[in-house]
Amino acid sequence: MAGEKLYEGKAKIIYTTDDSAVLLTYFKDDATAFNAQKRGQIADKGKINCAISTYLFQQLEAAGVPTHWLETTSDREMRVKALTIIPLEVVVRNIAAGSLCRQTGLPLGQVINPPLVEFYYKNDDLGDPLLTPDRMRLMALATEEQIETLRRQAEHINQILTAFFASCAITLVDFKLEFGLDADQRILLGDEISPDTCRLWDQSTQDETQRVMDKDRFRQDLGQVEQAYQRVLERVMAQASQH
Repeated sequence: MAGEKLYEGKAKIIYTTDDSAVLLTYFKDDATAFNAQKRGQIADKGKINCAISTYLFQQLEAAGVPTHWLETTSDREMRVKALTIIPLEVVVRNIAAGSLCRQTGLPLGQVINPPLVEFYYKNDDLGDPLLTPDRMRLMALATEEQIETLRRQAEHINQILTAFFASCAITLVDFKLEFGLDADQRILLGDEISPDTCRLWDQSTQDETQRVMDKDRFRQDLGQVEQAYQRVLERVMAQASQH
């Protein structure tokens, strides 16, 4: 049962439970972009993201990636291990898109090999800035050992998710991960993995706007946002039913 509201973010609400080591995550339909300057709603987004995240967390756990997921208790809620979140957003890029293109001039769609792993400061007030290793050291956001663990885990997760989405005829362009420490100071994957946190391109079309299956449809006013999220869910569940 949900207890008191602990925190409300842009996409989820976190509640306490009767176990201090366990929290309840509720997935909302709210959508935000550009650091919450753009706001809206995506019908059933919470249900879709909860279902996709559930399946992907299970796949990652099976592949040896420790996550905060415990069980999914309704179509919008999951019980998760309580974590002390490390204030770093770990972004893995397989193909140039978004801010990477704007900041570097790299063309949209350029393949990045080996994949690029970047660290951003998880701070909305500062706009989640990109950090250099020296800045991370200066700010003492994590130890050197922890940062190396985050990098290794991100690369491992990328291998798993890239192969999985490819089996769904979807290209994993880039994605954001968040990690935290449990009561035993182990690093676990937290947050969610969904079209909110991943760039996903449909491999069945070359059209630059039609192929977008993620929150860029909302960011860029491309329309058919709900339908794109639903298509991702259908393909993920179709793969799930085969295993």
